[in-house]
Amino acid sequence: MQVYKAPLNDMRFVLLDLLDAGQLVKLPGFEEATPDTINSILEEGAKLCENVLHPLNRSGDEHGCTYENGVVRTPPGFKDAYKAFVEGGWLAMSANPKHGGQGLPELINFVFEEMVCSSNLAFGNYPLLSKGATALIEVHATTELKSRYVPRLIEGRWSGTMCLTEPQCGTDLGLIRTRAVPTDSGTYRVTGTKIFITAGEHDLSENIIHLVLAKLPDAPSGTRGISLFLVPKFTPRADGSLGPRNGVMCGGIEKKMGIHASATCVLNFDDAEGWLIGEPHQGLKCMFTMMNAARLGVGLQGLGIGEAAYQSAVAYAKDRRQGRSLKGAAEPAATADPIIVHPDVRRMLLTQRALNEGARALGYLVALNLDIARKHPDAAKREEADDFVQLMTPVVKAFFTDCGSLAANLAVQIHGGHGYIREHGMEQYVRDSRIAQLYEGTNGIQALDLVGRKLGQHNGRLLRRFFHPVTAFVEEHKGDERMAEFIEPLAKGLDRLRNASLTIAGRGLADPEEAGAAATDYLKLFALVAVGYMWARMAKIALAENGGGDDGFHATKLKTARFYMARLMPETSSLFAQLMAGKRTLMEMGADEF
Repeated sequence: MQVYKAPLNDMRFVLLDLLDAGQLVKLPGFEEATPDTINSILEEGAKLCENVLHPLNRSGDEHGCTYENGVVRTPPGFKDAYKAFVEGGWLAMSANPKHGGQGLPELINFVFEEMVCSSNLAFGNYPLLSKGATALIEVHATTELKSRYVPRLIEGRWSGTMCLTEPQCGTDLGLIRTRAVPTDSGTYRVTGTKIFITAGEHDLSENIIHLVLAKLPDAPSGTRGISLFLVPKFTPRADGSLGPRNGVMCGGIEKKMGIHASATCVLNFDDAEGWLIGEPHQGLKCMFTMMNAARLGVGLQGLGIGEAAYQSAVAYAKDRRQGRSLKGAAEPAATADPIIVHPDVRRMLLTQRALNEGARALGYLVALNLDIARKHPDAAKREEADDFVQLMTPVVKAFFTDCGSLAANLAVQIHGGHGYIREHGMEQYVRDSRIAQLYEGTNGIQALDLVGRKLGQHNGRLLRRFFHPVTAFVEEHKGDERMAEFIEPLAKGLDRLRNASLTIAGRGLADPEEAGAAATDYLKLFALVAVGYMWARMAKIALAENGGGDDGFHATKLKTARFYMARLMPETSSLFAQLMAGKRTLMEMGADEF
């Protein structure tokens, strides 16, 4: 059975003890984001996710979205849940107060998004796309477009999409064929077909605002010729009321492996009226505002699934009785012991737990830096925080989603045969988690982004935003005997990462395929060290607090930290060996030999 209860204690630990989220009140506009306010928001968010969204997760998967004659209907209960979601102000939480938002920190929104992803990932796609569309329009659109569209997106009356992929192109957007022809009125007529459009058509909101990549008649070839257009489903009138249906129709919904309650659509644009966002031929640059935010959001989907899978696996492992403990019956009066007594079951559970808690700490740190990058009065601090966010975005997206998929598969393994059938819901987590490794740029693309762009950007400045604080932390604590079991593995991993970075930078300059061959292993090595850094910081706090009458919370945190350092960090050694092997074994075989 699927189990989920928001891990509020761990969330508070990361927010308040590890990251000191109370510092946010010092940033302009965040004066009300006190620890008490944060706690209240998290408690209310947990109620919505546990009591409204989570009960719809399995039924939504079983029923799925339906399509008939261009109309898409979400599963039973979704419209009421969406109404509760928007009326509760959850879509407006971190949005701009100028347009009706609450203006709260992105960090708080991150925590809430994790809960949404854990409780009902398919549902979470609808507000995720709207939030991204809102941010893009606010940054790049004209004042008129902002005032017309942003308040209604924040309110939830209208929703948003991003329309990139076409049948002949996915990652290589320079191949798009959708066209936009200018009119005498200053608008454009958009024609073409987009596929795999999340939330492209549904019955949750009054209107859907499509952000569409297309090419103007005079567009240069490739990605240099892409422009961005706002194309509403219904064209709004001057007073904000809905006007006539625009020339965009849903041609069908995809029959997918998972996230059945998330409408993934084929959209046909036929002379649809659109408005240019940003400058001509600069659409991809504008779209990256939405794509980067979406990549962090998808990373949270991996964390969310991982947490739900872990909680469900723990509940089953404590209840399911099979065999006896290897050292003798743990519960002699029962016919068998619960399977949680078995070492291999514990290995799987601890792997899930250590990755979830470590990823949560790293993800929230990225969100904190998002807020600093946007609000800090010191320009140097803003730049430093933004560098860190840019560097960590591909790491969060790829590693978190890989871990979410791993956690879901481990939950199936712990359930045994019962995990493979639909009754317990574990196979849904496997199916739902798989897409997160693909959309918003496959994880291989994230790895290429890390080594191809982020590694050398600004002469390595982004990389230094990570290496410098980690190195300083290691140096500060390397003489502390109590911290040795956490610092020594971190230091070794950091040395491997530093050497790998230098090697890839050198080889990649001479031969780009060398960097490409190392990319995936490098990203995982980077992620393991980054999460290891967070675990070492958490261990430091837990050591200071352990024994303080907290019912074992900090003692358990230390045990999990030890597991991560002893069982998961050693993989940095094999990853280093793999990436140092170079491209030969990958590239020497001819295509016809496969």
